[in-house]
Amino acid sequence: MATTETETVQIVIDSLLAAGVKYVFGVPGAKIDSVFNALLDHPEIKLVVCRHEQNAAFIAAAIGRLTDRPGVCIATSGPGTSNLCTGLVTATDEGAPMVAIVGSVKRAQAAKRTHQSLRALELLTPVTKKAMSAVMPDQVAEIMVDAFRVANAHPRGATAVSLPIDIMTAGVKSSIPTFPASAFMPPEYGPSPAASLEKAAAMIANARFPVLFLGARAADTPVVEAVHTFLRRHPIPVVETFQAAGAISEELVHLFFGRIGLFRNQPGDKLLQLADLVVTIGYDQAEYDANMWNPGANRFDILHVDSAPADLGHFYNPKLELVGSLTQNISALTSSLSSNNNSIARPQETPAAQAIFDEFHAWQTSADAAAPTTGGGPVHPLYFIRLLQSMIAPAMTVISDVGSVYIWLSRYFYSYAPKTFLVSNAQQTLGVALPWAIGASLCQTPEPCARKVVSVSGDGGFLFSGQELVTAVQQGCDITHFVWNDGKYNMVEFQEVDKYGRSAGVELGGVDFKQYAEAFGAKGMTVTRAEEMEGVMREALAFRGVCVVDVRIDYSGNYGLMKGVIADSVS
Repeated sequence: MATTETETVQIVIDSLLAAGVKYVFGVPGAKIDSVFNALLDHPEIKLVVCRHEQNAAFIAAAIGRLTDRPGVCIATSGPGTSNLCTGLVTATDEGAPMVAIVGSVKRAQAAKRTHQSLRALELLTPVTKKAMSAVMPDQVAEIMVDAFRVANAHPRGATAVSLPIDIMTAGVKSSIPTFPASAFMPPEYGPSPAASLEKAAAMIANARFPVLFLGARAADTPVVEAVHTFLRRHPIPVVETFQAAGAISEELVHLFFGRIGLFRNQPGDKLLQLADLVVTIGYDQAEYDANMWNPGANRFDILHVDSAPADLGHFYNPKLELVGSLTQNISALTSSLSSNNNSIARPQETPAAQAIFDEFHAWQTSADAAAPTTGGGPVHPLYFIRLLQSMIAPAMTVISDVGSVYIWLSRYFYSYAPKTFLVSNAQQTLGVALPWAIGASLCQTPEPCARKVVSVSGDGGFLFSGQELVTAVQQGCDITHFVWNDGKYNMVEFQEVDKYGRSAGVELGGVDFKQYAEAFGAKGMTVTRAEEMEGVMREALAFRGVCVVDVRIDYSGNYGLMKGVIADSVS
């Protein structure tokens, strides 16, 4: 009997189906068009053509981050592949699972210069968890399943698969199986050893001033639920990194002392000054370097709770590590402390902590956050944030781009559900807001694009990915995007002024964002004075579809964002 063959490209499609992929985002090209062609016969996977490969990677990463299943992007060889790199390194450093499929030249041409040749693996390896290239057609099924498993194993990130054009049209023996859906998910972790859990419980029970420090991996929904249960039974004060936003519910907000990151001058930073034990959960040092929040090195003990071992250093040297399932380890600590009737200190009730808590919330009644009087001035960030907070539903997804806007929102915008406030923190990547909003809109359940998504960027960051407005319009997304416009790269400007007494290379301007939005089929609006903000915001949020609001922003207070850094008293 003759052995039948399956075209390799069908193995790729079957792998995507087994992995549960609903969308593929990308830009076509000759070296990868076999996959685009094959997807026409599989409407269960929607192909979304993007305007730039970098944005395709951003959108796929957002879907991975929000669904905990790898998003998928696709690009051709040469510059198509190289354009993915910023999106891939952002996903890898910030824990968003995604798989990139890239085309490449024929195997026979791989060792020489030819049209769109590229040493893809050398380029992609530093920006992914793993990059693989098929050498033989029979490898493709194994490479595809491995890419999804590695991307979704903790710490999550991006993987890349390079497929030479001649392999994609080759035949694969039908006796080589496509892996089942169960194979595309990595195995789950278990709890840490009982002895380690007992030591950890004793550390918490014996601490005078324990503080819970939540990192990005603490924002996964099962982990959040375990943390909430712990805090209900054993209330202690909590701080978050920017990427852990939403890990504390409104019910537990009396324990929340804010987010920390960038400059060591926040109420949460002051709280850490009082601690004798810091329990880090799901924390990655790329979120907020340990030398920033622990410059005294050994001023307090650290208990490291994560799915990965601690990255040890002078400023991050935990006394104990609990490595394994975050959910199971937190639940075990909760039970152990309860069953032993340990009385945990409640440092949040001390006068010093209460003063810090009051400082954290003082901005809400400040003059900057108050409704403006007539006078024609631009919009202060705190007034914008207070208005937005009052107009959106608690579970609405809000996404911040990088820039001065990211500092203001990360410090002052409240989020009470996991993954409802997204920022790029580890890489601080400009241009993520609109593509992430597209991903957030499309992955909504049970129906995509059923609920409003809000994204906010500066004028500089918006133009890094603004061409995807047409993608958002064509896909039927419901996105309101606010552009904080001051005509500059302001986050760069105020730091340059601090260092040199002047700024260089920051001037922008020259774009009418209302007309820009309308050219792409979106609704455009403009706010030039603070007294217009409330009415325009209300109209923009009520609009069904894609709306861009150009907001003249008052950045006069930005220099203060980096002032008042806490001086550590311990050498």
